[in-house]
Formats: sequence, C-alpha cells, structure tokens
Amino acid sequence: MTARILVVDDIPANVKLLEARLLAEYFDVLTAENGFKALEIVANTHVDVILLDIMMPGMDGFEVCERLKANPKTMHIPVVMVTALDQPADRVRGLKAGADDFLTKPVNDLQLVARVKSLVRLKTLSDELRIRADTARTIGFEDLTRFDGFDISGQVLLVDGRGSSQERIIRALKPVAEVTAMSDPQAAIFEAAESPVDLVIINDNIEDYDPLRLCSQLRLLERTRFLPLLLITEGGREDLIVRALDLGVNDYLTRPLDPNELVARTLTQIRRKRFNDKLRSSVRQTIELAVTDGLTGLHNRRYLDNHLKTLFSRAAARSRPLSVCITDIDRFKSVNDTYGHDAGDEILREFARRIRSTVRGADLACRYGGEEFVVVMPDTDAHSAASIAERLRGIIEAAPFALPSGGSLQITASLGIASFTAGVETPEQLLKNADRALYEAKNSGRNRVVAAAA
Repeated sequence: MTARILVVDDIPANVKLLEARLLAEYFDVLTAENGFKALEIVANTHVDVILLDIMMPGMDGFEVCERLKANPKTMHIPVVMVTALDQPADRVRGLKAGADDFLTKPVNDLQLVARVKSLVRLKTLSDELRIRADTARTIGFEDLTRFDGFDISGQVLLVDGRGSSQERIIRALKPVAEVTAMSDPQAAIFEAAESPVDLVIINDNIEDYDPLRLCSQLRLLERTRFLPLLLITEGGREDLIVRALDLGVNDYLTRPLDPNELVARTLTQIRRKRFNDKLRSSVRQTIELAVTDGLTGLHNRRYLDNHLKTLFSRAAARSRPLSVCITDIDRFKSVNDTYGHDAGDEILREFARRIRSTVRGADLACRYGGEEFVVVMPDTDAHSAASIAERLRGIIEAAPFALPSGGSLQITASLGIASFTAGVETPEQLLKNADRALYEAKNSGRNRVVAAAA
C-alpha cells in the first residue's frame, strides 16, 4: 500500500524522524515547517494523510486542522495530530477540531505505520465514492458531496462484558446517541446486521473471547462491512491495537475512558459513516438515473446496448435461444400535433405500463427512443416471441388511452421480432433484423406483428 503523507512540524529533527519511518514503508512523504505552508501544499497537491504537530509558531495545529475540515476540498483528508501534549483536554480539543487520531511523542513505530495504513484504506474507499459523485455533478446531477452535518441522534451498538462499564458508556453517550448494549458477541453480530447501526463499540473485557474475532466477523459480512468499529482496550496494548487497525477497526480508546474523548470519537465516526452512506446512496441513484428513461421509468438505450451484449454472448456460448421485439406506436406524431406533447407523454407512460404488464420477469423492456420500445426475451425462440408480441399488440389495442385533458384515444402499435439464429453474428445485427421486421409491419398496414425471415 502506497500513499502520499504530509508531515507538518516546525522542528527539523522531528520531521526527519517521521520521514525516515514512513519512507521505510514506501510512502511518498512531503514536509512542511508550519501551518501556512501545509495549507498551501494541500491546496495544490494530492495528499492522503496529514501528520500534524500542534505547537507551532504563527498557526497552531488546532487551527490548521479546523481550516482543513472547514474546506470542502480538504475536509476528507485524515489528520493525525502528533504531539508532546498528552492531556485529555488537548485530545478532545483536537478531535473536536476534526482530527482522526492523536499520537503522543515519542511515537511508537508500529502504531504509527498501522494507523497511517488504516486511514489510507478508509480514505481510498471514500475517494472512490467522491470521484463518482464528482462525475455525477459534472453531467448535471446534484452535488452529492455536500453534507449538512449531524442533526439526529446516532445509533450505537455497544458490545461489553460488564454491566458497570455498559452503564458508564451509555451515560456518557446519552446526549449524542441511543446505545444498545449487549454482552454476547454472537448476538451482537446478528443485531449489527439486522438493525440500523451507525457505530459498533467493542470493549475487550469479554471473558474467554477474542475481541478481534468479532471485528473480523463484522468486516466479513456484507451488511456490516462498512460499519465503523471503535475498540476499547487497556493502555499499553500496542500489539492488540496494531492488529485491530490492520483488521479494519476505525478507531480505538484506552482505559480509563475519558467521557469527553469517547463522545468526540463517537461523533467523528458517526459523521463519517453518515457522509459515506450519503455518497453510496447518491451514487446508486445516479447510476439508476443514468440507465433509466425519465419519462417512462423503463431502462434506456444506454442500458439496452450494454445488457443486450451480455445476453447475446450468453446465448451464443450456451446455444440458447434469444429474441428481440421492437414496437412502435402507430401515427404517434399526429397525437402530439393534435393533442399536444403533454398528451403524447401520457400516452408514452401508459404504453410503458402496458409493456410492463405483458413481459415476463426475465425479459428486458427498454425505451429505445421517441415512440419506439424494445423487449429482449432471453431463452425465447421465434414462435414464443411471436406469441408474446401478439399478446402485447392485443393489450395495446384492447383499451383506449386516457388523455390528460379528458376523453380517450384509441392507440395501436406495430411490432417487429427477430431471433438469434445461425446467421446472426452480433447483437446489432439482431436488432437490425427486428427493425426491418417493424418497418415491414408499418408498410403492410400497421397494428400487426411481423417476424424477421429466418
């Protein structure tokens, strides 16, 4: 794993020490001697993680972190404060400023490398979502990277073997989260998978149970793979912390717990999860919009072109039948000219609804463009395809189409079908054969089904 790390410290010896440790792990390292230089570098260069000293002249690390997190272009960059300050109040202040972690000088090498690698992994995932969201914005969708913050109580699952510590943690988190406490790790896995959870806190005080086993199982399951995990352990257990970070644990706390630090770290993880959840949801919606016809709700031609290639290749490889039907609304131009485009749009929507009511679950219905629609029928030979097309033609003709202004209109459709045979070598050729059949149906009187010659 490689990444670009920015080390910010006004003492050259500290910079050289951190730089040497990171270079030994094959990280690309940039350095800055003060906060102003750090902000300049981040504004002009891609950076994956920032190791930030607090006590610096001109602008201290707290202010640098606040500025980074206030800027939408840099707020996603993980910040680790590396400092000689070791008071709980300093840690809480840093976490509230947006820092992802604190490492106290002198820094433990294993813990430093494990923490940096963990944050790089998390940032890589977030970056992929942000890139897709940025792409969506450039083609006209909403800005998916905007986040309005944390406005509702979080849902925290606490896995803790002792009732007394459960009570203390629940009391500390009461202002910011609803906590469900459990002492059975296996039951907790089920709870995390089945319930809306923003964060899982795992206390390592469960007797005869390895807390890292629970962490690994939560990372393995699809439903819990992206849940933030916060581990609570004894101070001095660097080996456990390093292994936990390698497994994908997002954060950790050491006992005795400082309630303010617990709240700050909890809020950080919940906010990050809400942000990434919003990105994932928005990306899914964008993908759906990109392959869906906005008027009818059917798939669009872009989706048809790609999916038909897959179905065609599968049919060829397995020697299975495949048929395509292209249907066109008869004299649709006169509908728009006589009744207006609003009426035309309603006719198209109702036409799509009738197609949906006719096709089978395995069939693919798409709006091809204008008043043309395509139905792709896997595992369907020419005879069966003709029957399905005739049923669709009958459903179109059977009942008048309602007009938005009142009244109704009799609509018919012409349909052309083609099937995958030995002479058809590409999906484009299959579509072209169906299109020729449609043209023949139009020319021979409309409101009929014509099959392409075998």
